[in-house]
Amino acid sequence: MSLKITGKAPSGKHLEKLKQSPNYKKNAFQNLSDTPMKPGDISYWKIMKEFIRKNKNTAPPGLLPSVKTDLSNLNSSDPVIVWFGHSSYFIRIENKNFLIDPVFSGNAAPLSFMIKAFRGSNIYKPEDMPVIDYLILTHDHYDHLDFKTVRKLRNKVSNIFCSLGVSSHLKYWGFDINKITELDWWESQQLGQNISITAAPARHFSGRGIKRGQTFWSSFILKTKDHSLYLGGDSGYDSHFKEIGNKYGPFDIAILEAGQYNTMWPLIHMMPEETVQAAIDLKARSLLPVHWGKFTLALHAWDEPIKRILDKAKELNMKVLTPKIGQPLILADGFQTQNWWDL
Repeated sequence: MSLKITGKAPSGKHLEKLKQSPNYKKNAFQNLSDTPMKPGDISYWKIMKEFIRKNKNTAPPGLLPSVKTDLSNLNSSDPVIVWFGHSSYFIRIENKNFLIDPVFSGNAAPLSFMIKAFRGSNIYKPEDMPVIDYLILTHDHYDHLDFKTVRKLRNKVSNIFCSLGVSSHLKYWGFDINKITELDWWESQQLGQNISITAAPARHFSGRGIKRGQTFWSSFILKTKDHSLYLGGDSGYDSHFKEIGNKYGPFDIAILEAGQYNTMWPLIHMMPEETVQAAIDLKARSLLPVHWGKFTLALHAWDEPIKRILDKAKELNMKVLTPKIGQPLILADGFQTQNWWDL
């Protein structure tokens, strides 16, 4: 394993600047609410044992259906979203290309044989990406910040927006620091006349090694004159969703994590029912569930998240959009959900 993959934690003047954030306390970034990694009565040994004997249905039984879309020829005047599985997706809006948390290397871990992508889920490569006007990185976990992918994208990316501290990894990997803007929660940046981006709270953690919390984690709000999109990143459920909804809602769509949950780590990832409630708290008109469909990072069946999401959404009258990997989702369309996961 190349040590380059793990990145580099902030240091020197960069670290001193990060310490000025109101969210940096006790030598690390903090959540709004107390967020232990696990309940006090759950040991790491128990978690390890559960992973060792996990069920086989944590991966699909066959090849996942997917669509190979020419991302350079998305001609809709309305916003278009293309999901690549897990938490990677592309947004075409106001004639600009946004790419969020791309992971195209086929695995979500520092070692290439670990956490492999499901068959059929990894059909997109960095070479398939058009010029990216804005790369958005929500946090530095391996399933969101992929060394091999971002290195190959380096010459295609014009600007990068990320959570505090994440630029330290990128600088170490050879990125031009002048292309990178770090945002703290509630900080905004105008992207030309018609688009703005705002970093907002999330309930999670960070780290590519043993030490956690040296870089920050965020959700992002993408607004134009006519549209509002919520880009959720990873987050456990908390009151911040309602606060964001009150400040910035309503949203045309909330893109929220829906998988890799467990009662042994209930605060850092949402249960599917909480995901639906978060979309309601955000005042979202529709929900796109992500963070599933590509990697096994938990113990639940691979398709359990979407089934539980749809059950709860029907009960609470929330519109859920479930495109196949690579299938263009045009926000203005009356998109019809299909159960493509029924293999």
